[in-house]
Formats: sequence, structure tokens, C-alpha cells
Amino acid sequence: MPLFWKPYKSDITQFIDELKAKNPTLEQEQREGRSLLWDRNLDRQAQSEYQAARVAQQAYVYQTKGSSD
Repeated sequence: MPLFWKPYKSDITQFIDELKAKNPTLEQEQREGRSLLWDRNLDRQAQSEYQAARVAQQAYVYQTKGSSD
């Protein structure tokens, strides 16, 4: 290992580091955006009704039920 060895940083890592340096609130904005779409409370009643109403898919979806060719 050379005496003046520097750890490797990929172009993508350098880009992300520069982006975070230019916009320090970026991570907080990402968390807020994620919470709008993903961090939600589930309606357990609606979810159980959805599961109860589910119809099982047949093994071969393109075959009609009466056909046995």
C-alpha cells in the first residue's frame, strides 16, 4: 500500500456528497416526502374486508372454466 494512499470514492458518491453539501435540508425533505406516501396507518377493517373478498386465481389464467381441450 502506498504511503499517500487515498480511499476511493465513486463518482456517484462524490455527486451525492456535493448535493448534500449544497442543500443541507435534503435528507429532511426526503423523509417528509416519504412520510406523505409510505408512513401511514393502515385501516385494519378495510384490509380484512379486502382479504375476505379476494377471489382465488385459477392455475392457468387464459383457460376458460368449461374448456378441456
